Amino acid sequence: MELETKCLHAGYEPENGGARALPIYQSTTFKFDSTDYVGKLFDLTAADHFYTRLSNPTVDAVEKKIAALEGGVGALCTSSGQAATMLSLLNIVSAGQHIVSTSTIYGGSLNLLAVTFEKLGIEVTFVDGDAPLEELQKAIRPNTRAVFGETLANPALTVLDIEKMAELAHSNGIPLIVDNTFATPILCRPFEFGADIVVHSTTKYMDGHAVQMGGVIVDSGKFDWSASGKFPCMTEPDESYHGLIYAESFGEAAYITKARVQLMRDMGTCQTPMGAFLLNLGLETLPLRIRQHSANALTVAQYLESLDDVEYVCYPGLESNAHHAMAQKYLPEGTSGVISVSIKGGRERAAKFIDHLKMISLEVHVADIRTAILHPASSTHRQLTDEQLIAGGITPGLVRLSVGLENVNDILADLKQAFAAIQE
Repeated sequence: MELETKCLHAGYEPENGGARALPIYQSTTFKFDSTDYVGKLFDLTAADHFYTRLSNPTVDAVEKKIAALEGGVGALCTSSGQAATMLSLLNIVSAGQHIVSTSTIYGGSLNLLAVTFEKLGIEVTFVDGDAPLEELQKAIRPNTRAVFGETLANPALTVLDIEKMAELAHSNGIPLIVDNTFATPILCRPFEFGADIVVHSTTKYMDGHAVQMGGVIVDSGKFDWSASGKFPCMTEPDESYHGLIYAESFGEAAYITKARVQLMRDMGTCQTPMGAFLLNLGLETLPLRIRQHSANALTVAQYLESLDDVEYVCYPGLESNAHHAMAQKYLPEGTSGVISVSIKGGRERAAKFIDHLKMISLEVHVADIRTAILHPASSTHRQLTDEQLIAGGITPGLVRLSVGLENVNDILADLKQAFAAIQE
């Protein structure tokens, strides 16, 4: 099946006389006929749903759909994108080990890696993803266990050279983990370029309607944990399962199985049946939405680029963008609906511009069907001085514009009237 068809049909097939729409299995637990069978479930020698923290039929169907969209062997839905990122790394990295990450990643992920992971005894080196391979290699240590980056960085909108980062990871016997949230598998499938693990904040475009928090981890099944020799967590006995060895017992699905039966078991950051149902509704229309988001955003970015009131526009779909060639390689169908634009006049004028918008919503959110905007200097980064903002790569006048699915002429009209309102 093609991607559009998978969004509608993958993961769930009704039985004869069964519900056409994915049912909601609103139950935390399930009934069995024998203690022997339940024992096999806990030994991982039988596969079935027995407690919704680990698996549920509704959640399972959505996991299978997302795995099919990304081209993976399995997926694990989580309570949020942050949970997905956390579990994806903790599944293979522990205290005393090291991660290499690109520096242009979502602020929440940056804090997770730089602050919380440090408290757990995990070191992280942040690198410039645009640096040549030989320069990136200098960041690798004997205890490095993963390379991490975002297909489209939030909010920097840099485009990750996935093939280069995969070469960096694989030449050192470690996996590449890619956050594919903004691109979605409709615009880019990182596994096709060498990535090993993909994560998403499904709260964004996959849901698309700003109704349900969620995240997901997808396993390509391609990384050879045994050949690497660096992951005893995969190749040596897990005493919490009577000495089971994941790489031997689950083969290409070793990573995603371990994430579910060990980390989700212990940390409990699970998706709910109702949450998965709502996510599935978003997935069914994802191809239509993400392509229209991209088309609308390109039109808006071209308009913004023409204005004297604008310092610069960061959108890789623009031919003038430094990452345009990379975008053509990895995201030929579009580069999402998110634009970073810096308005002349600093934080006060940018804030004034936003306050004059009428249809476009001021929200601490992104990747919604409705156009939304946020001014970092007045909100998420308001504690910083203008000098500190610039040092962090954020101009005081920077706004993040998430272009929605309204008629693009209405979006442009709202932007035009707001610019007119702030003229001296």
